[in-house]
Amino acid sequence: MTTRALVLTASILGEKGQSIALAEHFRTRAAEREGLAVTHRDLVAEALPHLEASELGAWQVPAEERSAEQRALAERSDALIHELLDHDVLVLAVPLYNLGIPSQLKAWFDRVLRAGETFRYTESGPKGLVEGKRAVILAARGGQYAGTELDSQTPHLKGMLGLIGITEVDVVFAEGLNMGKRDAAIEEARQAIDALVARL
Repeated sequence: MTTRALVLTASILGEKGQSIALAEHFRTRAAEREGLAVTHRDLVAEALPHLEASELGAWQVPAEERSAEQRALAERSDALIHELLDHDVLVLAVPLYNLGIPSQLKAWFDRVLRAGETFRYTESGPKGLVEGKRAVILAARGGQYAGTELDSQTPHLKGMLGLIGITEVDVVFAEGLNMGKRDAAIEEARQAIDALVARL
């Protein structure tokens, strides 16, 4: 049985980005492991536009009643959701930009966090509809934020994943990269990725 992993990268630094390096390490180790297949989507190279009212409105029109323009707009979200559902593991390689996530990654989440498709509202609150998936966050940071009040990124990511039903989330931090701790932090992160890949 093959486990399928969807790796999303969102660094504006391209090959110079440390989150890209972590993602590449994951992909290299995954290629060495039998039964683990990887799909990579670069959200910078294939940038999504910011979500606008016209696209949001297209989702709310029944599929059979959509205009050609609305079908094209809805297809963008539909394709990303189908891609997510076709994989078992979601791997997010995430740099820290101004204590948050890259806008390119937020644009992806804006398409896959969709009421009626990946979650629904109930009397007791939202209920995720994406079942049987797990996620891995590969977080690269220049400073050290994990476990502090300044780490708003990790709860944000876990909250968005939890909204759609992905609650099994592993986080690998590579921190202090601009504080003279780069080599040690990257090596520690690589070892954590190796252990994760072995368990997938």
